[in-house]
Amino acid sequence: GYQRRVREWTRITMLGMLRVRLGSLPTTLRPRYSSSLSLSKNPDFIKPSGPVCLVILDGVGLGADDDGNAWSRARTPFLDKVFFDSEVKGAVAAHGTAVGMPSDADMGNSEVGHNALGAGRVFDQGAKLVQNAMDSKSFQGDTWEWLMDGCGSSTDGTFHLIGLWSDGNVHSHVNHAYSMMEAAIQQGITKIRLHVLLDGRDVAETSALEYIEPLEEQIAAWNKGGADVAIASGGGRMVTTMDRYNANWPVVERGWNAHVHGIADHSFHSATEAISTLRGSGADLITCLLYTSPSPRDS
Repeated sequence: GYQRRVREWTRITMLGMLRVRLGSLPTTLRPRYSSSLSLSKNPDFIKPSGPVCLVILDGVGLGADDDGNAWSRARTPFLDKVFFDSEVKGAVAAHGTAVGMPSDADMGNSEVGHNALGAGRVFDQGAKLVQNAMDSKSFQGDTWEWLMDGCGSSTDGTFHLIGLWSDGNVHSHVNHAYSMMEAAIQQGITKIRLHVLLDGRDVAETSALEYIEPLEEQIAAWNKGGADVAIASGGGRMVTTMDRYNANWPVVERGWNAHVHGIADHSFHSATEAISTLRGSGADLITCLLYTSPSPRDS
């Protein structure tokens, strides 16, 4: 019943921008789109009588009728009435370019919604701002030059990068780190150390090797050209360094010990070896890891 009613009411497809067809919705209430993604008031909109309540329901949306959609599986008579029987209804996109993300392949989440709700127009989210800076090379400003000066051969410094290593594009994207490392190498920085935090939330739970194997291949190519790049330490978000709930300081402590002091639960010659070994043993993959640098020089 759920899927039939959704099909009768709205059909959502991804073709460039999100397009919404509301079969039973009056023309005056259908969404209005602009190529600039700016929001404009519909002059034909009729203000509803009585109070208006804004309710944000996590996990409720117009999606496929499958086991991943708890709303479609649950008995929800009140929500059914609100969504399907009300005369005033509409659908809005909560992901992609409609909410300021770089592309329509980028999902929305709580932070994206926090920035978009009530803004009155479409603003670029952080991921898009960073991508714009990468594309225009504007990230190579005063702070970047200060970092490069401190990591040059004359100072025998090391360029350290730490962050979430995935392409979820809400909190990070691996391409941004690749761009920074490539720029550093082009400016003569030879010694780079990475402290990678595995994801499993913005991307699939067991997808670490999909991001680590290409990284290690690129590192090998850089090192073949005379650079000295290596993964120095790592771990999994929510257990190492990256914390979200309850001010869990042991999470920060584990990261500090691994990234700064080189103290961790395990030591391996590569990140791929670490992930494969621990996954094969049934151990928790998000235990903090220390990788031994393959470079002949000290890390």
